[in-house]
Amino acid sequence: MSQLNIEIPETNRKAHASPGASLRRGHQRGITPEGHAPLPSSPPSDSGPGQTAAGKDRKPLDRKSKIRRALAVLGPGLVTGASDDDPSGIATYSQVGAQFGYGMLWTMVLSYPLMAAIQEISARVGRVTGCGISANLRRCYPRWLLRFAVTLVLVANVFNLGADVGAMGAAAQLLLPARTWLYIVLFGVASLLLQILVPYSSYVKYLKWLTLSLFAYVATAFFVHLSWYQVLHATLLPHLAWSKDYLMGLIAVLGTTISPYLFFWQASQEVEEVKNNRGEEALKRVPRQAPAQLGRIRKDTYLGMALSNLVAFFIILTTAATLHAHGQTDVATAAQAAQALAPLAGRWAAGLFVCGIIGTGMLAIPVLAGSAAYAIGESFKWPASLEKKPEQAVGFYLTIGAATLAGVGLNFLHIDPIRALFWAAVLNGMLAAPLMAVIMHMAASRDVMDKFTIPLYLRVAGWTATAVMFGVSIGVIATWKSS
Repeated sequence: MSQLNIEIPETNRKAHASPGASLRRGHQRGITPEGHAPLPSSPPSDSGPGQTAAGKDRKPLDRKSKIRRALAVLGPGLVTGASDDDPSGIATYSQVGAQFGYGMLWTMVLSYPLMAAIQEISARVGRVTGCGISANLRRCYPRWLLRFAVTLVLVANVFNLGADVGAMGAAAQLLLPARTWLYIVLFGVASLLLQILVPYSSYVKYLKWLTLSLFAYVATAFFVHLSWYQVLHATLLPHLAWSKDYLMGLIAVLGTTISPYLFFWQASQEVEEVKNNRGEEALKRVPRQAPAQLGRIRKDTYLGMALSNLVAFFIILTTAATLHAHGQTDVATAAQAAQALAPLAGRWAAGLFVCGIIGTGMLAIPVLAGSAAYAIGESFKWPASLEKKPEQAVGFYLTIGAATLAGVGLNFLHIDPIRALFWAAVLNGMLAAPLMAVIMHMAASRDVMDKFTIPLYLRVAGWTATAVMFGVSIGVIATWKSS
């Protein structure tokens, strides 16, 4: 897995082996305390104002080195955050914005620290142990717990994957009219072939440009009439309602923000970092690397989740200011969701929307299928890596193929694509809480983490996130039964 390929490209496939691999290649040659290759020392100059050629070249090199240092912290967290705004997320945020107006803007403020905390905890598990979440469950916990966790993530991922592919097909139909099932099959097969034949890090650099279309929601907010006082009030002062619709919307928002597949994915990508960067080891074995690596994880994760939540905030805001303000409180089709971009893009709104749906879908499908394959592969001790060739990880790629095809097959049950996306988010929210409880116990266990158990602030934030997910899930069940 790669970060969004902002590193200097190298011709060697190994250079693309994992997020930030080429930027942190300095680990092979000696590193500074910050974890980067030392800057070349500049020769002394006594030439005064008349600099030598070396002196003239030194300033741009220094600037490039500073940029590299700044970008070197970006990796699994940034791509995990980008994949979180997948078609399921876009549809869910659009639906709650249309249905409740500004009423759920506050969820982005609440969910950010909770989301960042559980993702940092997941990343720490992978980096400290050198094993993914499933591998640690297999080693240190009862077999039934491993099966429980793997089953939950597999069910949630297949349903989410199917909803994403269905949404991509419905979106494509806005531009090129044809039967939706044809687009669904094409996107599913294309994604599967790309996962098998091309390293994820090699084609994600092109997909990132499509996902930038999501920032159209940010721009649109400044093209429509907004009461920024009401926006600020709704963001900082939550309005809660004890009703089935409101709690369903709330669990959908939290479920698409704090999703089970993201826990497994980010932990496994940290394992990829350890495996594919020579000189890097699990922190349990090489504690001296801990300050640099844990600092990188924190910055990377907090930035990635911040960008994810920023886009989500503006999707809710834009749909509230356009669809909800004009009485359209239910997003039932892709065309209706695309209307939110009309104030900015006009007749190009559908094109922008399609770019966002397809770009995030093609980014998220490998994450969904891959995280399920990591979970299953680690539980059976299979070789598991999206950077390996199919013949090197047969079981891993068979799982990816099965998950992708199962997701595509769900679309032939005649489920409405937009509603399926919303229900996928609800399912993720309901299943996230028990998985979060397992991960929190794991991250605090000395048997798993040795001396690198999570600090107090992460324990508080992580268990708070778990309690919130349990509480909202219980509320949904209670209101559902009473309705």
